Amino acid sequence: MHTQAAPGQTRQVSVTGTNIEVWEGGAGRPLLLLHPGDGFDAQAPYVAALASRYRVIAPSCPGFGRSELPKYMRSVDDLSYFYLDLIDALKLDQMIVVGISFGGWLAAEIAVKNTARIAALCLVDTLGAKFSDPMTRDITDLLSWPQHEQAQWIYHDEKLRKPTYAHLSDETALMFARNHESFGLFGWAPTLHSRHMQHRLHRIDVPTQLIWGAQDRVVTVEYGRKWQQAIAGAQMVVIDNAGHYPQIEHPDQFVAALERFVNNLAAR
Repeated sequence: MHTQAAPGQTRQVSVTGTNIEVWEGGAGRPLLLLHPGDGFDAQAPYVAALASRYRVIAPSCPGFGRSELPKYMRSVDDLSYFYLDLIDALKLDQMIVVGISFGGWLAAEIAVKNTARIAALCLVDTLGAKFSDPMTRDITDLLSWPQHEQAQWIYHDEKLRKPTYAHLSDETALMFARNHESFGLFGWAPTLHSRHMQHRLHRIDVPTQLIWGAQDRVVTVEYGRKWQQAIAGAQMVVIDNAGHYPQIEHPDQFVAALERFVNNLAAR
């Protein structure tokens, strides 16, 4: 997919006394985009593709980007209640919620609490649930690797596994470091999941689409199937030759899978 950066604007929004950064672009049906653990990148081609079809609202989580981090926020459960307030403040309704990796975990935490304003849910290579016994690892512990080595686990494409950072400005490098710190804060213990999530997934009562990279080495397709089994009526699309970030490695296929799902909502 060859696209230019999505035209959009970033603004500061105050919710319950916390200022967060929200990027918005496109028009049409609202799509709340919840970013992965390395933060939101407005320059990613899939963002432009989504903004050509939907009104994309992409907040940076508290502690990520230029969003404030209140002292009381220490878990994804905390974040989910904050996002419910944010959704109310932005008056979003009948929206599609797309959560990627860490953002999928957050999307699920929101959806098990309240789906009144959510029309449908899309979870992309999501973290957040523990299905196996305590001695079996469900999720690769990304937090035991320094940030510059995580790409080797995230990507299937060898060319993406060794990123360079020399070209980054000091401000951007500092933001990446801040994102990584916040990812560690929210995902540290238990590692990249909530103890309660597995037992609450039955509460998700909106159409749900899972999109997964076939070669994901962070959370395998088999792990994704357990999410599918736990959410009533959930469907799953597996994208071949993709790792943990199919939206980056195959944005065409990612956006096409999402669009098919959204177009089928009326039929449901």
